[in-house]
Amino acid sequence: MSDRAALQARLDELRAAIAAVDGELVDVLARRIATAAEIGRVKGELGLPVMDPAREAEVVRRAAELARQQGVDAEMVRDVVWRVMHGARGVQDGER
Repeated sequence: MSDRAALQARLDELRAAIAAVDGELVDVLARRIATAAEIGRVKGELGLPVMDPAREAEVVRRAAELARQQGVDAEMVRDVVWRVMHGARGVQDGER
């Protein structure tokens, strides 16, 4: 096998690995959204508001710390977590 062919095969393997990770990400997001929907139901029964800024800030801080521990850009993780929480709020409000 030529060097170019070997590199192309490696590129294909890496792309397949990324596709698998993307599938895992979607699975995790689906589980998180389902859990958020249940939290919204429980909050409703308790008469609590969906939005809890202090809790959201705590979640983002924790995610950023986990990112730093893994050597991942903490700011990127903060952005992703805020976006996911925004979507979860919509589920809890019954908008989605």
